[in-house]
Amino acid sequence: MKTVPHRTVGRFTLYWHILKDLEQEQTHVYSHFLASKARLTAAQVRRDLMVLGYSGTPARGYDVRKLLDHIEAFLFPSTEQRIAIAGVGNIGRALLKFFAGRQPMLRIAASFEVNPEKYDRMVLGCPCYSIDNAGSVIRELGITVGIIAVPDKEAQFVANLFVAAGIKGIINFARTPLQAPPDVYVEDIDLARSMDKVAYFARQSLKSDSMMISKESHK
Repeated sequence: MKTVPHRTVGRFTLYWHILKDLEQEQTHVYSHFLASKARLTAAQVRRDLMVLGYSGTPARGYDVRKLLDHIEAFLFPSTEQRIAIAGVGNIGRALLKFFAGRQPMLRIAASFEVNPEKYDRMVLGCPCYSIDNAGSVIRELGITVGIIAVPDKEAQFVANLFVAAGIKGIINFARTPLQAPPDVYVEDIDLARSMDKVAYFARQSLKSDSMMISKESHK
């Protein structure tokens, strides 16, 4: 089976969300429209969709429902895929709320904590266990995806537990790079770094606007 680049997979998720919003409004969509919504080129969109083996027509573009079906068949599991989350503090609880019922075939089946006041009970509908039992719970439930929402200094320890238990994909919310085997995919979500970048470019835009106003005032 040919490996699809992770950036292409990421764009498929973006197309899926755009098409879901469009589904109730129109039956067909052109590549240039998808491209404008995704901030890409029409050529890039067409190249990506060729991976799915589905083509549109020059007259009407892509059938929205059929394109959604092809993306969902490619992107989403046909049977339930289970997820574990380590850390049910503020970020962990927000993630449990966010993902609840969002994608029926992806379910957070277990959460883990070091704090005895939090484990051995349900947290937002998800059973919470001691991190000491992570390996056995993950193997017993057949969990393949892990979310790390623990303090930075604990992230690698949790990642090692996840990998040893057979997890093959990790979403990392800690601000520390993880060491993982080549066959384990790691996605780093650094909210603080994203905020720093956005704030920087906002300041640059304000400076640019101020300079333009200053030049106009001296004409």
